[in-house]
Amino acid sequence: MGIGMGSDDETRVEWREWGQDAFDEAATADRPVLLSLTATWCDHCHEMDAETYAEPRIAANVNDSFVPVRVDIDRRPRVRDRYNMGGFPSTVFLAPDGSVLTGAGYLGPDGMRQVLDSVRTMWDTKGSGAGRIPRPLREDNPPAGALTSDVESAMLGQLTETYDETTGGWGDNPKFPLPDALEFGLKRDREMALRSFDAVSANLFDEYDGGFYRFATERDWSGLQHEKLLDSNGALVRAFANAYLHTGKDEYRTPAARTVEFLTTTLWNDDVDAFANSQAPGETEAHGLDPTDREAADEPPVDEVVLAGPNALAIEGLLTYAAYTDDERAGRYAERALATLRTDLIAEGTDTDRGIVTHAHPETVDVATAAPLLANQARTLSALTTAASALDPAALSTARAVADATIDRLHDEDSFVDGPAAGAGLLERQLRPLDSNVALADALLELAALTGENEYREFARETLEAFAGASDRFGVQIAQYATAVSRLLEGPLVIAIADDVGSDLHRAALRLADHEKVVVPGAAAADSHDSLPSGTARVELGERESATAETPAELSEAVQSVLE
Repeated sequence: MGIGMGSDDETRVEWREWGQDAFDEAATADRPVLLSLTATWCDHCHEMDAETYAEPRIAANVNDSFVPVRVDIDRRPRVRDRYNMGGFPSTVFLAPDGSVLTGAGYLGPDGMRQVLDSVRTMWDTKGSGAGRIPRPLREDNPPAGALTSDVESAMLGQLTETYDETTGGWGDNPKFPLPDALEFGLKRDREMALRSFDAVSANLFDEYDGGFYRFATERDWSGLQHEKLLDSNGALVRAFANAYLHTGKDEYRTPAARTVEFLTTTLWNDDVDAFANSQAPGETEAHGLDPTDREAADEPPVDEVVLAGPNALAIEGLLTYAAYTDDERAGRYAERALATLRTDLIAEGTDTDRGIVTHAHPETVDVATAAPLLANQARTLSALTTAASALDPAALSTARAVADATIDRLHDEDSFVDGPAAGAGLLERQLRPLDSNVALADALLELAALTGENEYREFARETLEAFAGASDRFGVQIAQYATAVSRLLEGPLVIAIADDVGSDLHRAALRLADHEKVVVPGAAAADSHDSLPSGTARVELGERESATAETPAELSEAVQSVLE
């Protein structure tokens, strides 16, 4: 199902599947492994197949002197995280124990011939002794520290220092949309954030088909990379919906709405009732055609594999947009994908597996596994807490299961590792990824507010403290760290609603202009908030509480009373 990549016929290379068998073969034959990291949406990967691996003499050289292994980075993210050479394709030469001999990115025929000769000479001279373990797998645990308001101030300073006054966004090049930084800025420097929203919309948004391109290679947002990925588009729906919440302006609602349309048409996998993973660039020149000619152009191919983490981001984005706009389409498709996530991508059948997010839907890919991956657990937990807040408090039971399984299986010392210490190559060496730890901590804070269970808050605190010693060096890509620390130290703002989901009071709570708030509706409110009469609401911020509110107008006043 979906589009394939790198078949033997296309490249002439006899690719093996990633796994211990390939490394055992390399050890027995005394050959290095050639690891090719690719993605279905990666134009340069396809070019390298057509220009380099399809060249008969190069393919013969690879087949005779190496054990070639092809890995799709979306389907095997832990392999990607250990062997990425800074972009894709990545061409990595490994010893049979998984250590790295050398690596590069895209290689044309001449470059590949030189590298193959060089690696073969290195192997004949030094053998496995030339292998090295990548630095992230050799480093000690990150420095811990205290959490203070300085974390938020330092991140705002990073945004201000790296902000591009001329073209918007942050940094010189390449230019990525950075949805977490956009959302962090909305509450701390709205003018800078909105100018960056405008730049992302003007330069990365596809006016014809909807959806956002992945990034631009140049500072002025030129050099567009036309692939569209589910995870970044889901995150951008949420970010633009939050910009609309703060401003009420259609210039932020419209890109979110058009992206919802793209996700629920082009990227919708009707066979599985969930979202496909990506759309490839297609013919690059087609993106510059006028609408009439573009309509006649071939539709870029879609990789229909259904992956848990990107689907969770899309569900969260659509639920957020629907909460602010009552958009029926966004809500309906979010519910359908959420049902698939809960039914088919979270193991709940046994005590040992309950709450483990399977990486991929078994109907779309054959490498689905019950082994927990931190990124998927964190994204799924965040989607479930959003669902419990905006759609159905019953999602909390699954959210608890996911949180508990993550803590049980991946918590190590004071933070979380990326997955189990098992697998071929260097998978037995665990990583402690900052971004996924932060995403999980933020979701645990949300879960604590929804359930009133302080244990989740303490796990979030420990996790954030485990990285705090280096927080003054965090770049804008990890702005969510400062957001989570702020929510831990100051709040978050909690609006408890002793009323049904969809009531006027609940809808008003969702639309109050603080996108970092937590709305606790219905049954969840009854479980975790005392003395709240039916049909009323209360606002809480730390130790402060408002009087009960019975109408949307009174609720707005209650929020102001707590914030003053």
